[in-house]
Amino acid sequence: MQQITTDVKSEAKLINSLLEKLTVDDWNRHTTFKDWTPAEVVAHLYYFDLMAIYSYKDKDKFKSEAEFLGTTSSLPTSYARAVAVKDRLGTKNSEDLRSHWFKANQEMCEIFSTADPRERMMWFGPDMGARMFITARFMEMWSHAQELYDLMNTPRVYSDRIKHVATIGVKTFGWTYVNRSLEVPKDIPYVEIKAPSGEIWDWNEPNDTNFVKGKASDFCHVVTQGRNVKETGLNVVGDTANHWMSIAQCFAGGAEDPPPVGLRTR
Repeated sequence: MQQITTDVKSEAKLINSLLEKLTVDDWNRHTTFKDWTPAEVVAHLYYFDLMAIYSYKDKDKFKSEAEFLGTTSSLPTSYARAVAVKDRLGTKNSEDLRSHWFKANQEMCEIFSTADPRERMMWFGPDMGARMFITARFMEMWSHAQELYDLMNTPRVYSDRIKHVATIGVKTFGWTYVNRSLEVPKDIPYVEIKAPSGEIWDWNEPNDTNFVKGKASDFCHVVTQGRNVKETGLNVVGDTANHWMSIAQCFAGGAEDPPPVGLRTR
């Protein structure tokens, strides 16, 4: 657990450094992700890092907050629900929000660094083992940060830490279909991607007619729905591979569609 929590902390520091550069006006600009502003993005990360802490340390608090989240489902838009979460946190301003998120994130990492990786954590849907749980927190933080990089027109520097995202992306192949009430294909595509360091990562059985190949960063953006696959350099061959990449979703919740071509391209 030390490695994944160290990676979460390192990625959070990069994101925090970007947030420190935002002006007051920047905090209120709308991103191309469901019209959220950086304030809603950071509030979302902060709230669910707190929920992770509650899941480990205070299950009654987790349950009460889960009830609150249930009440937001009646709100008409994702933006309205995100604002409700932000308001729930009661932070005074953007600087207060940023500093509270970063502190909670680091606290979460300290807690999970010594957790039994097999311990089951309460969450929304099936419980998860602690290792997968904290890995999912990395994935969500990494994916939502892209809205901020896009908004600020800041090139992103990738590290091999994104292997955590790629691994979840591969492991949720079946989930993508189940979540849409579709039959899970039996011919699981071969995935071979190049890490930022140049290392090659691969999963599943090699196949010349059903595969996804390319940069790991492109693959991670597709499975987290930060980019449409048509706007990446991924080489996708085969009916199943192409269909998967057109609907891939490595995060929990109801079925979501990838962004249309042109929406989230800087």
